[in-house]
Amino acid sequence: MSDAEQPTDDGVPGDDEFEPIQVFPEAEEMDLRPGADDCYKCSTCDTNCPVAEVDDEFPGPKFQGPEQWRLKRQDDQDIDDSVMKCSNCMRCDSACPSDVPLSQMHNTARGEYVEEQMNKFSREYVRNRILANYRRLAPLGSMFPRTTNFVMGLSATQWLGEKVLGITGEREFPEFATETFREWWAARGGAQVQSEDKRIAYFHGCYSNYNTPEVAKALVHVYEHFGYEIMVPDQHCSGTPMFANGMLEDARRSAETNVRELAAAIEDGADIVASCSSCSMSLRQEYPELFDFDGTEDVAANTWDAVEYLRVHEDLEGELAGASVGDEFDDFAYHAPCHARNQGLDGQTTELLAAIDGVDAHDVGDSCSGISGTYGWKAENYETSMEIGSEMFDHMEASEAKTGLTECPTCSMQMEHGTGYEITHTLEVLEAALVGTETAPQ
Repeated sequence: MSDAEQPTDDGVPGDDEFEPIQVFPEAEEMDLRPGADDCYKCSTCDTNCPVAEVDDEFPGPKFQGPEQWRLKRQDDQDIDDSVMKCSNCMRCDSACPSDVPLSQMHNTARGEYVEEQMNKFSREYVRNRILANYRRLAPLGSMFPRTTNFVMGLSATQWLGEKVLGITGEREFPEFATETFREWWAARGGAQVQSEDKRIAYFHGCYSNYNTPEVAKALVHVYEHFGYEIMVPDQHCSGTPMFANGMLEDARRSAETNVRELAAAIEDGADIVASCSSCSMSLRQEYPELFDFDGTEDVAANTWDAVEYLRVHEDLEGELAGASVGDEFDDFAYHAPCHARNQGLDGQTTELLAAIDGVDAHDVGDSCSGISGTYGWKAENYETSMEIGSEMFDHMEASEAKTGLTECPTCSMQMEHGTGYEITHTLEVLEAALVGTETAPQ
């Protein structure tokens, strides 16, 4: 297990720890009063909120956090339903100069609103429950992927999804892979490298397993290139879509499984790496903020973004110096996901790919993509989502690149939807440069 320290938001190694605390008085042992009282109403969070920028009816993160907490002290005050308009991009966390735990307040407020105020038979609740629990439905779709892809691609299915459930019909559903990553992993016989000194536990998440196993395979090939033994423990969804939809009990159940399995991997000498920036954000920040079961802090302290881990523990830039990727990759329009920025990782991809001969990654700015996981899949949020993403679309089209690049699955969906560009993952570029896609081992 690595002894390297995790970088703080400004990229400097540190040992700051998240403290699990609670917004509302029902859990008096974990009280957010100090954080709320640190807010001096500068409104920096509001000016950095992508939803508030385009939606005049959204009151912004300052209201959803400290102000709503103060209102909730009154017994007759309910959670305002506008909390469901928060996209959970978490940009307010890094924007706040007083370190007010805004996203934690929002997550807790959403959870209370859904649990106590939302009609469990409403279309909104059923739709949100389906979107939040993608992992429960994905195994069914992946059993017959070609049939599922055909049916989900029908315009009638998209129309029905919007009319019945409120899932926007403007987007195409992501296709299921004909072979999941875990099926491929089992067929190849698991880890091909054994090492007691270099060992990682891969948290692949739902999307890289069911929809884009090429990303997960790229991680395996790159890490084995550096001599790492790879463990693929049992795992559930990271919980990110559940947090965003106020399904905190669902998130707790998933987190309990993930913490148990990942903590066991840590005991076996592994560090945890994730290829999805939202998954690593969830394990690192949201778990210790919202849950306090055994192992949570250890998992958070030993979780890394997949590219970040190699930059810290290997001479990745040196390995890439002078490498080339042939004609498959050229220039990229790179979008740093909000959840990567919140981990201090926004500059690493463009810096890293500059070392590869013939590759140029153009940063398309610091705007949010707008989709924010399940947010942009809701019919009532679609236009807002596209308006938020318009700046990114414009920057992508203004760049010389015709291929998009990002580490977030749903940002990838939005980038492709808004521009028509093919989108790839940073790990796939590293695989091409270090291993070669034609000679990559199985």
